[in-house]
Order: sequence, then C-alpha cells, then structure tokens
Amino acid sequence: MSSSLINFSNFNTRYLSGDIWGGFAAMLVALPSAVAFGVTILAPLGSQFTAQGAIAGILGVCFLGVIAAIFGGTQKLISAPCAPAAAVLSALTIQMSAQGSTPAAILMTLFLVALVSSLVQILFGVLRLGQLIRYMPYPVVSGYLSGVGLIIVASQLPKLLGAGKGVDWYSALSHPEAWQPVSLMVGGTTGAVMLIAARFPSRIPAVIQGVAAGVLVYWVLALSTFPSLLNLDGNPFIIGSLTSGGEGVWNNITATWMSLGTADLPHWEYVLIPAITLAALLSIDTLKTCLILDAISGSRHQSNRELIAQGLGNFAAAMFGGTPGAGTMGATLVNGASGGETRLSGVAQGVWSLLAFLLLTPLLSWIPISALAGLLIVIGFKMIDWHSLHLARSRSTILDFLVIITVIIVAKTVSLIAASGMGVALAMLMFIREQIHSSTVRKKTYGNAMFSKRVRPIVEVQSLMQLGTHTVIYELQGSLFFGTTDQLYSAIEPELDNMRYLILDFQRVQSMDMTAGHMIERLRSILTGKNATLILSRVSNNLPSGRDLQNYIDELGITHGTNAAKVYDDLSDALEWVEDHTLKSAGVTDDSTAIMNLQEFEVFEGMQESTLHALERCAQKRFYAASEMIFTAGTPGDALMLISRGLVRVDLPLSEGRKTHLATFGRGQFVGEMTFLDHIPHSADVQAITETEVFVIHRSDFDELAKHDNAMSNHVFASLASSMAARLRHTNHELRLLQES
Repeated sequence: MSSSLINFSNFNTRYLSGDIWGGFAAMLVALPSAVAFGVTILAPLGSQFTAQGAIAGILGVCFLGVIAAIFGGTQKLISAPCAPAAAVLSALTIQMSAQGSTPAAILMTLFLVALVSSLVQILFGVLRLGQLIRYMPYPVVSGYLSGVGLIIVASQLPKLLGAGKGVDWYSALSHPEAWQPVSLMVGGTTGAVMLIAARFPSRIPAVIQGVAAGVLVYWVLALSTFPSLLNLDGNPFIIGSLTSGGEGVWNNITATWMSLGTADLPHWEYVLIPAITLAALLSIDTLKTCLILDAISGSRHQSNRELIAQGLGNFAAAMFGGTPGAGTMGATLVNGASGGETRLSGVAQGVWSLLAFLLLTPLLSWIPISALAGLLIVIGFKMIDWHSLHLARSRSTILDFLVIITVIIVAKTVSLIAASGMGVALAMLMFIREQIHSSTVRKKTYGNAMFSKRVRPIVEVQSLMQLGTHTVIYELQGSLFFGTTDQLYSAIEPELDNMRYLILDFQRVQSMDMTAGHMIERLRSILTGKNATLILSRVSNNLPSGRDLQNYIDELGITHGTNAAKVYDDLSDALEWVEDHTLKSAGVTDDSTAIMNLQEFEVFEGMQESTLHALERCAQKRFYAASEMIFTAGTPGDALMLISRGLVRVDLPLSEGRKTHLATFGRGQFVGEMTFLDHIPHSADVQAITETEVFVIHRSDFDELAKHDNAMSNHVFASLASSMAARLRHTNHELRLLQES
C-alpha cells in the first residue's frame, strides 16, 4: 500500500470545526438509513435477528466511514451502508431462506460475500478499473438504480403494512384485512414527513424529521390506544433490545465468526456471483457520487484510489460484523452544506456514529420497524429515474427507454448482475447500430477537384484537370469494423471500373478491425487486376485508443508484396505521387532537372535585355543537395530565391516539433519573397527535395540597381504581387474546401 494513501498531513485542521459539525449532520442522515438497511438484510431470518441487523448497520457506518475517509482521496465524501448493498444481500437472504438454509449458514454466506466483495473492490482499484466503471452507459446506470429502488420498495411494503414474515409485496397488498393499523400510521407518517421536509429545507435532515415523526406517532398510539406497544421484549413493531457498548460489537463479531464453525461452507456461486455483483454496484454507486461531488465542488477525485479505500472500509466493516456500503449522495451533500470540507468530515461521521451507538442504544431500540420501512420506501422511490419516462415519447430516444426498462425488469426478476450485463450488452448493440448507420465516408473527391500542394505550370494543371477523373480520394471517418465494412465497400464499388488511383485517407479514422482490413486487402487485389493502384494516406500510429494503426495495417499484409498499397504520411504527398504518374502516363515530361536561365522566369517576362543582364550580374547562384535546408523559420534574410532547377518543400513549424506542408515549388518558382519585401525573418522552413539550383537576389543589391531603373523595379514588384495573389487565391480555395468538408 502506497504511503501516500495514509498521509494524515493531507487533513487540513483549518477546517476542523466545519468537518466535525458536517460529520455530525451526515451521521444524522446516514445512521437511520444504515439501521434500516441492516434490518432489511436480516429481517427475513425472523424478528429475533432484527436487532442484530440494526447493529450491523451501525457498525457499517462506523468502520466504513472512518477507514474509507482515511485511505480515500475525495474531499467531503461520506461512506455508509447503502441501498444496492441492502438489495443484493436481502435478496440473497430471502433466496437462501426459501431454500431452507439455516440462519447460521445464511449469516456465514453474507459475511463471506461482504468480505470477498471488499477484496474485489480493492482489486478493481489495483487493476485501475475505476475509469472503466465510470464509463458505464447512462441507460444501464439509470435502469440499475431504478431496479434497486423497486427492489427496496417491494421488500419494505410488507413491513409498512405490518404483514408477517415471508409475505411478498403482492400478497401483502392483496390482503388488506391483514394490514396492521400501527404499522400503516407510523410508516405512513415517516414517509409523508420526509417528503414534506424535503420541500422545505431545514438544518434538521429530512430523514431525522421523518423518523422522529414516526417514533412520535408510535408513542402516541402506545400511550393512548395500544398499551402492548410499551413492551420492549417480544414487540414485533420495533427493533428491540440492542446490546450496547463493546459487548454489542463483540456479539456481532462472534455471531458472524461462530457461524463459520456451525455451518458448512456455501457453494461458490452463492458467494462469488453476489460478491462480484456487490463490488460492481458499490463501486458504481461510489464513483457516481464522486462525479457529482466533483461537479459541485470543482474538484477531481481519484477513481482507483477511492475504490481501494472503499474496499478497505468494507473489509473492516465485514470483519466487525458491519453492513457494507459505498459513498452515499444524501449524507455527502448534507456534510458539505453543514460545513464539511475535507476527508476529516468522513472520519468525524464514523466517530459520531460510534458515539451514538454507545450512548443512545436504549433510544435506538425503540425505533419502529415500519418507520424504517417508510424511510426506505421514500429512498427507493427517489432512486427510480422517473425522468427517463419522457424518453418513451420520442422515436429518437425510445431505444434508450427500452434499455432502461429491460434492465429494470431483469433486475427485478433475475438479478442485479444479470441486469447490468443485459444493459451493457444492449448498450453495445445500440452503439454498433449507431455506428452502422453513420457514414464512414466523410468526403469523396476526384483528382480534377483536389490537388497536391505542388505548384505546377499551367500546362500540367490543364492535363490534371482532364485526367483527374480517374483518381478518387475517399476521406474516411469513424470506426472501420465488421458493422461498417459492407457500407464502405458499397460506396467505393461503383468507382472501381473507372479509377486508376484510389486514395483512402485515414486522418479521421478512430479504429479498424480485421474485417475492415480484409476488405481493404480485397480492394487492393481488385485494383491490381485492373492495373490500378491503392494508396493509403495519414494512417495514424497512435489512435485515441492508443493503437498503432500503421503497424496493424502492415501486419495484415496490405503494404507487402509486389503490388503493395502505397502509404504516405501526408495526403498532399500521396496526391503529388499520383499527379506525377498521371502526367508521365499522359506524356507530359518532368523538366524539373533542366536548368532554367534567369530570363526564362515569368517574373521577369517582358524586360529589356539590358535590364536582365544587370539582374544577372547582381544575382548569385547557389546549389543545394537533396534534403538540405535552404533556410529555416526565424532566421533573418532579405533575398529572393528563384529556382532554376530542382524541387523545394515549404513547411510551417508547429508545436512539439511538428510541421505542416504548405507547398512544393519547382523550376520557375521562387521562395523568400516575404523577407525580400519586408525584411522580417523567415516564417517557414524551406528544404531541397532534389538537387536544387537557385538564383539569389539580395534586396540591397536590387535596391542599388533600382536607383537607376525604376521601370525594372516596378515590373518586378508587380510580378511578385501577381504571383503572391495567385498563391493567396489557391490558399483561399483550400480553406473553402476545408470549411465545406
């Protein structure tokens, strides 16, 4: 265990007073609920186990609250027994009771489930699964919470109505003659006061007001109408005698451990499956609370650390016979509203709960069972996502609604873990359906509408305009997988007979599976048979998922063999290769290696011969090897560089050492014109692609010549302005295509 988890210096004593009183207010909310959850879990074993369940709930608040706060990393978070734990464990108790298991066997199974689930939670944190649990689809979480709420409501209805042991909610509702007036009045009052109190905010938590009102009604009935309610022992309407102090804790511990020696070990499925279910649900419940707390406070919790802390807290609670739990929303919000600021408030809440157990045991013994039932029914109804009902009204959200309803039904009829699995499966199917209906082709363009960044002579541009229809560029997007493969192939298939070059641009591809890879390999084979070429561009080596798509495509064999697909890091480079081969096939020769004289440059067209001779005298000739830098961004300069032979590439430097390709220039073009005009350092990198020859005219030499020839100066500046305007128009065209795509 990292020492950073147990760094008590992190507790800020500046907020000590607020944390103590925030913890006290949180205890007032958490303790009655914890008692109710503990009673719910053990109530199916008979009224003699009600008191033990209540103590288990109290001990769960104490040990879970303190340990989780010490080891956790979320400020203000309050951990206590919760509804998901009560739903899973009470369902297990009911199931085993119906199968005839002894109370000792059931207690042992509950203990083992709580213990194993705490270890699974710790494992979740160690394996860093906290982020994955946070990504549980909302319809699944909504359905699961609603399912837990319905389970809680259904389990408490018989207690609210005063039905006997083993009576389910349907039987209890269908036999009104068996309803107990005392239970109805006490439980109904508790629930009603809780609902009313929630509408009128007060410093006294609604839970305390509701339970107090229920206890008051109980005593009014006891003193006025039902004197038998004044008996503590054998009274089925109240929790009953609780053993206080260390003796109560010891009795709960021994009751749990004694069960290990008096009953056979349960079958593994009675322990492992509920334990994993419980661990997952408690983790989701905790992290959901943490996310909401982050949104309120502007903080950011550590998911994996919190799971380890919750697991340690639940482990301690299980060892001392307490009920497991999670970070709870109600108590956490009350803690923050009452002054709690740090994790110390969680420790204070646990200590306050222990003090209440030691000092107020006689009062806790008189809490009516139906008051706890009313409390839990209100909590259960609030857990149901009533807002999701509106999803059924719209065709666009009806499938989300069906996922929620399915999860609820499976949770109520099968189990919570089956409901979670069903919900995740349905959410995955919905995601696949959405992906299938989303187009993987972002844009289709022909080679006569999209060109590389190489600036070419007008004759070459005209040839590419005529022959470009045989080049098709598909900009792909999204996920290429088995669900979208047929859609992509159907989009490309009509062009296969006419195309000479197929470019697939992967810049916006998020993922790809083997089915899509096989389809691309199939395209390569078809194109090879038609003497056409497949080209892949901008294939990422680091997808958002962290996958190396370049390596994956290479492993699939798409880039191997004599007819391998060509791969380029930049779309412009791919287009330039296609343009070069298109022009070559059309008989348009590449004259980039031929040397161009100064008078042949368009910028000097129409000048007098004497003026050209003067320019030649002030021009310097320079030679650059392939890949040699001509100049870099940020370096000073004042020279106009005219390319008489070769190719140069212009790149704009970006952050983190990246670059973007601006243009490729050949013979007859020029670079450095901006520094020639304004004397400001270069803004881009210029590199020779092939062996390159340039004429260099420095501004100082040009100005000296211009003093005696204004016509020459005006002619050169006008030609430069015309060429730069043409380049700007080309840039505008690229921006327009970018915005429209």
